[in-house]
Amino acid sequence: MSRRLPIIHAITPQAEGQHRRVVEELDLEFSNGERRRFHRQRAEGPGAVVVVPMLDENTVLLVREYAAGMHRYELGLVKGRIDAGESADEAANRELKEEAGYGARRLDVLRSLTQAPLYMSHQSWLVVARDLYPERLPGDEPEELEVVPWKLDALDQLMLREDFSEGRSLAALFIAREWLRNPA
Repeated sequence: MSRRLPIIHAITPQAEGQHRRVVEELDLEFSNGERRRFHRQRAEGPGAVVVVPMLDENTVLLVREYAAGMHRYELGLVKGRIDAGESADEAANRELKEEAGYGARRLDVLRSLTQAPLYMSHQSWLVVARDLYPERLPGDEPEELEVVPWKLDALDQLMLREDFSEGRSLAALFIAREWLRNPA
């Protein structure tokens, strides 16, 4: 069923945090006449990248880094913010050099991913990086990240690991694997 989007009668900023995320209150009217107030977090800036760096046709490079939210070391993909004036592929290549010590000659931006679209506007762009070469840039991590090669045909083992829990990384790997099998 296709529905008409609700009418936004007003958007009222509620708060702004240190990471430039604004909480907004939306005064909405739905197609059936019902009015409600919804809250959402609106991220400033162009978003982020999630990078799937392919060392070869079947080997992805993961990184292990400290995850403050879970207070443990977490295995995942290279990811980071898109800086002002950067494209998604430029940000992906920079983050790849900073976090994994590789650059990529071929970068394919596949799609955007959202984390909690019911209340957040943040988007992360999924980028597949291929034809890698060694190059390291200084990053903002407090320690060098461990780089862990992982075979795509062993995703069934990775997806059940307790230290691999970030949803964007999990989704990105399955999307990238299918895309690499049948590139458009």
